[in-house]
Amino acid sequence: MNKHHSIMVIILCLTFVIIGCKNVPPVTSGIGSGQRAPGQEYAKYLQVDNQKLGEKLHISDIKSRTNNELLAINLSLTSRYNKSQQLQYQFQWFDQDGFIIEAGKSPWHPLELHGMQTITVAGLAPSTQVTTFSLYVREVPEKFLNFNFYCIE
Repeated sequence: MNKHHSIMVIILCLTFVIIGCKNVPPVTSGIGSGQRAPGQEYAKYLQVDNQKLGEKLHISDIKSRTNNELLAINLSLTSRYNKSQQLQYQFQWFDQDGFIIEAGKSPWHPLELHGMQTITVAGLAPSTQVTTFSLYVREVPEKFLNFNFYCIE
């Protein structure tokens, strides 16, 4: 083996080592694993009561501002499901340390979300201490949807 050939082998080996050590995320199906899938950007703000419901919903956008020193939220909730869903939602508000503000005082609001629909859900923090939030969504059981009230005279 001549001297030039040995140098070329060493350079080639070093090149493979350097390339192999480079921290490049693998690419699968055209999406790098370091990227978030559509609908995952705001996933940490959405809390659901079951996994099936979680697969049917995602937050597609969040806008926030302060209104009289209170955090105001407008978020876009999008259905990934092709049928209508009867839901309820409530906001939970948290301070800068992650402690819940006014636990249990936020009411549940009814929400009908049609197939593949996006709606805007608005919330206003109950305190100036609020710095972040979560939107809790749950399904309304069918037995409550068909409940009829009868008046007794």
